[in-house]
Amino acid sequence: MTQLEKARQGLITEEMKICAAQEGVDSEFVRQGLADGTIVICRNINHKNIKPLAVGRGLRTKVNANIGTSKDNNDLNLELEKLLVACKAGADAVMDLSTGGDLAAIRKAVMEKTTVAIGTVPIYQAAVKILAEKKAIVEMTSEDMFDVIEENGRDGVDFITVHCGVNRESVAAVEKQGRVLGIVSRGGSMTANWMHCNDRENPLYEEYDRLLEIAHRYDMVLSLGDGLRPGSIADATDRGQLQELIILGDLAARARDAGVQVMIEGPGHVPITDIEANIKLQKKLCQGAPFYVLGPLPTDIAPGYDHITSAIGGAIAGAAGADFLCYVTPAEHLRLPTLADVRDGVMAARIAAHIADIAKGVRGARERDRKMSECRKIFDWQGQVDLSIDPEKTVALLEKSKSANDEGCTMCGEFCAIKLGKR
Repeated sequence: MTQLEKARQGLITEEMKICAAQEGVDSEFVRQGLADGTIVICRNINHKNIKPLAVGRGLRTKVNANIGTSKDNNDLNLELEKLLVACKAGADAVMDLSTGGDLAAIRKAVMEKTTVAIGTVPIYQAAVKILAEKKAIVEMTSEDMFDVIEENGRDGVDFITVHCGVNRESVAAVEKQGRVLGIVSRGGSMTANWMHCNDRENPLYEEYDRLLEIAHRYDMVLSLGDGLRPGSIADATDRGQLQELIILGDLAARARDAGVQVMIEGPGHVPITDIEANIKLQKKLCQGAPFYVLGPLPTDIAPGYDHITSAIGGAIAGAAGADFLCYVTPAEHLRLPTLADVRDGVMAARIAAHIADIAKGVRGARERDRKMSECRKIFDWQGQVDLSIDPEKTVALLEKSKSANDEGCTMCGEFCAIKLGKR
């Protein structure tokens, strides 16, 4: 049985207990959330060295980091370094989005190096395999797609992005309304192009029950991908995006009926005025399923600073109910991220997640901020370091004021307001 099926039978598993302890909530709270479909636990039954990760309502907002090779930059050792940097910086999960080299070998190496939950996008591997055979991506068969999904499950991948909502109906909605930037999701674009060239329905939609059987076998969480997400704020909340979301809501219900855990992805580039509405729409249409968001990015004109753009959008999305933030690095839209980019991306996303947790009333979030203020009041520098999101950077920047006998930093020195205000 899957975690979902056990929860529905009233059983509290070891994974539920571990997650509850990590979150500071009762095991029954986690079990009920699983049974309702508002919480998922990412842990493939074959992933033995993982710490189970709970994502969903009432829990701490989680952060995912993306790594992965490309044909232009195929250095496994560098990607493993990025993995370690991301985990050290506090990422709760990592997705391997590799498209260059031996993807199966890369995935296995990533899974051996960490205990965090691992996600993938199987259609990337299916596409790379086809290209290696000197064929066009559109020559993929449904067997090619499902074989790779089975392989990912067998290898222990905890959650997979699958673009099941990219079907004839949703793609037609995009084409009817028109877009500034079209389809920007790699998996969504591959799928739509395959459908067009083969004049066929998306196999992951048409044969969805087969996908559910594989996911059930390994208790692998389905992350229903936003293949039609907007890549421009001009395209946000259009017919294609909303039609896909409606379809994903139906597919989420079918997954739960089959005992398969599911979360929903979205929504990409969205103006700040639309973010809360997007989150509420997802929660309504998908029956409260955990929402995994890329950003959102509320402006398109900040290349080099998109980790900041994303943190702004992510904080608003999280406060509105999003459960899982996918980091965006300064390199987004420009190149593969460096080690420094990965660290900056994780930290920015963690700041956004914490701001969201304060807004949502997550246990312990506001208390941590209060403790920081108390440490500042008494110039407890070590306490401030320990409570900070990034202790390493805090230490590197800290300069105590000699003129104020270490009571204050060098910004104000002896004129420190807190020092002057002591009674």
